[in-house]
Amino acid sequence: MDAVSSPIEFLELLAREAAPVEFEGPLVAARAAGLPAERLDELEQAKVVALRVRALLERRRRREAELSGLYDTASDLAGLRDSDAVLRAIVRRARHLLGTDVAYMTLVDDERGDTYMRVTDGSISARFQGLRLPMGAGLGGLVAQTGSPYATANYPEDARFHHTGEIDAGVGEEGLVAILGVPLRLGSRVIGVLYAANRSARPFAREEVALLLSLAAHAAVAIDTARLLAETRAALAELSAANSTIQAHSASVERAAAAHDRMTALVLRGGGVEDVAAAVTEVLGGALLALDAEGRTLARVGEIDEPERAALDEAVVASRTEGRSVRRGGLWYAAVVAGAENLGALLLRPDEELVDADQRILERAALVTALLLLFRQTVADAEGRVRGELLDDLIARPVRDVAALRGRARRLGVDLDAPHVLVAVGDDAMAGSASVRQRVTSWATTYASTRGGLAAARDGRVVLMLPGENAGTAARTVVRDLSRVLGRPVTAGAGGSAVGPASLAGAAVEADRCLTALRALGRSGEGASSAELGFVGLLLGAVDSGGDREVARFLTDTVGPVVDYDARRGTALVKTLEAYFGVGGSLARAAELLHVHVNTVTQRLDRVGQLLGPEWQKPERALEVQLALRLHRLRGQQPGQ
Repeated sequence: MDAVSSPIEFLELLAREAAPVEFEGPLVAARAAGLPAERLDELEQAKVVALRVRALLERRRRREAELSGLYDTASDLAGLRDSDAVLRAIVRRARHLLGTDVAYMTLVDDERGDTYMRVTDGSISARFQGLRLPMGAGLGGLVAQTGSPYATANYPEDARFHHTGEIDAGVGEEGLVAILGVPLRLGSRVIGVLYAANRSARPFAREEVALLLSLAAHAAVAIDTARLLAETRAALAELSAANSTIQAHSASVERAAAAHDRMTALVLRGGGVEDVAAAVTEVLGGALLALDAEGRTLARVGEIDEPERAALDEAVVASRTEGRSVRRGGLWYAAVVAGAENLGALLLRPDEELVDADQRILERAALVTALLLLFRQTVADAEGRVRGELLDDLIARPVRDVAALRGRARRLGVDLDAPHVLVAVGDDAMAGSASVRQRVTSWATTYASTRGGLAAARDGRVVLMLPGENAGTAARTVVRDLSRVLGRPVTAGAGGSAVGPASLAGAAVEADRCLTALRALGRSGEGASSAELGFVGLLLGAVDSGGDREVARFLTDTVGPVVDYDARRGTALVKTLEAYFGVGGSLARAAELLHVHVNTVTQRLDRVGQLLGPEWQKPERALEVQLALRLHRLRGQQPGQ
């Protein structure tokens, strides 16, 4: 019996961590055994001591768990990589260590002046997870405002807090009753609130408040560490970017220096625009297109398309106005200028973005290109003067010292013993300012020299001596190309072909007469040879042209009534007259040629007699009519017909 009621049983209960109710067992057994009262008192005292020891051990175990949780939290902070993960771990530990249904954290929003939900654990309500608490509102708003912890065993019934409909609805949807909130402090500043909450009423002991405060301190450290880490990373990123910028700038400066040295060497050794384009693309990469003032390609490196003329003009004007390269889409434009004169443009499509130093390289390349073009233009002008003087001497009368002329031509690469045609361009091409005249002369010199010929400006006109035998084709080609350059039609007459210095002067006179005839016939803006105009061209060219007015008056006086009659009535009197004269005055052959009856021809000629008078078939009068018909046809004839 004594063994059953021995105090040692309480030690055994403590050893196996028995529940408090089991400590009543030895007393119940002692009473059942009928032990005296003094033994029962002794056992009661032993039970009380054992329960005290058990409570002490339980508190120590709980403290050990709390310290372990705090240690784990500190370890997480030491190896902080993801602040969100650390905050979630703190909230989870708060819920576990305090044994609550829910734990959560809110942070202060300085811009809006309230707090917002940052992390939750155990929450099931989306409305609760999206709550924002104004300062002073609800338990959390009061903690954030005062910086002091607050606890309530029954929040919905607690009148100490300022309840709002939104907060109460969120708390109610989550089903929270007991809530403990402690501040997250950084120095004297409250940055948020850490909560532990239960869905049933329960008090919170001072130890629990202290534990949550410790976790809140860790959370504040985690938040501040994350902020400092983010700032450090941002600073490192800025330093890295600055270092990259410095390195890129240093590299671009080195590229610019290398490009400057290379382009200087190009100028000194007499390089061309093609060499400049190659140098730029080797330094900057990409593709480059060099254009002259007319938009013609001077050099091309890589695959790059020419822009529309309007877009090109706008970009070049912008580059000239700003005094630097400009970007339009994927292309960079640099105007090539010399003073106020536009010489062209450089178009660059780079592989990578250009920095300022790279733009300077492109702009320096445009400057070097301008120098090369000016030098080339100076050389061309000097050569043009030499070529022009030779052509002047060749077409002058009388031609002197043929052997000397041949020697001069041979040095210029011109073979005077090959067939040549002479093309005279009308003064309509030279109309305008001195720059326009210079432009036409320069074009003619280049055009002729590239074909092994000569060109010169004479008496307000331009004369070209071109290799070949087809004078009419040469005149029309000159008209076409020069009209494109000027943007307006020009007129050109051609003579020849001629072989040898002695015959060139005659071909030049023939070209001048053809040009005069074209103007007299009203065919300005066309090109033709004297052979294509026939005897009318010789006739008109042999006399001083009084202008188109004289020809028009002659036509009106001679066949004007017939032409007007055809125009009004839609008849074919002019065609009938041409057929009649063309077959030597035979009515039958004229009818056959016109595919009509002889009587029809007779009736038409009778009408002609009524319009021109009865003497129109007399020899002198008939010659005038035939000449007028030929002039009428030539005035309306197109090149090549």
